Amino acid sequence: MKKPAASAIVLFCLVILNWRVAAQDAPDWGNGVAPFAFALIGDMPYGAARETAFTRLVAEINRDNDVDFVMHAGDIKAGSERCDDDLIRRRFALYETFQRAFVFTPGDNEWTDCHRVNNGQYNPVERLSFLRSVFFPQIGQTTGGHVRQVRSQADGGAYTEFVENVMFRKQSVLFATVHVVGSNNNLEPWVGISPADSCSSPLRERLAEFQRRQAAALAWLDEVFAAATRAKGIFLLIQANPYNAPSSPQCPSGFQAFLTRLESRAQAFGRPVVLAHGDDHFFFVDQPLPNLLFSRVQTYGEGLVHWVKVHVDPQSSGVFSVEQKIVRSNLQ
Repeated sequence: MKKPAASAIVLFCLVILNWRVAAQDAPDWGNGVAPFAFALIGDMPYGAARETAFTRLVAEINRDNDVDFVMHAGDIKAGSERCDDDLIRRRFALYETFQRAFVFTPGDNEWTDCHRVNNGQYNPVERLSFLRSVFFPQIGQTTGGHVRQVRSQADGGAYTEFVENVMFRKQSVLFATVHVVGSNNNLEPWVGISPADSCSSPLRERLAEFQRRQAAALAWLDEVFAAATRAKGIFLLIQANPYNAPSSPQCPSGFQAFLTRLESRAQAFGRPVVLAHGDDHFFFVDQPLPNLLFSRVQTYGEGLVHWVKVHVDPQSSGVFSVEQKIVRSNLQ
């Protein structure tokens, strides 16, 4: 019997290795194509006065047996609250009362905007480091009552600090978080700690942070779509509404590169893609692109302490559908 060439054996081994790496890229939370649902929230709780309303929301989600996991679109506090360690830890403790897996992407209120005087005039980069230590205690794992495995960008490669960028699969659908925040994705000046900071003359540390995180986000988008070759659909979660214009016309958009890459990847993917975010505090669903397989959903927030139930049916043409969930006791 003729022995296989050494090059063929090496090629075969590389194929097996690559298959294993791909399988590890997005841990599977359930094989098959069975329908399921999850909870989408964000921008809450805003202030200690709304923590009680938030606990009612948590209780309602915990009672819903259809909910498989919870995704939070960032902003764990109001923009006027201080960014102190105790507050960040207290909010994390609230999220730990969810009985399912809890998947979180950071918002600008908990780090980018911490330079503000009424936030404590913290250095935002330092606050981001602290936030990561609290909300991402184990690389490659969710938090919440049912800890699950995820693929984190911090698992290896060039962006090992980005523990918050994760992906996972469930029933042939790929889910991912990408760290894209409000305040123009951190292109808004840190005037609280550096009054000379401006869009035309940016603080070096702020600009370096933006450039590093943007590069990580673009690389992560590429990884997500590469991992979705056989996925029925993709659900992406960020914090910012990336279609919002900068507050000052002198500032460039902090979202354009992300949007350009996302739109290109979604068009080539050719199957349903949903972009979910918070930021503006009211619920809506729309299709901002000519690509009708691309949709976005914004969740409730601030004084509207309610949630969105996302239904996923991998065998349906649209894969995703959303349902407003009003917490009646929070209408008072």
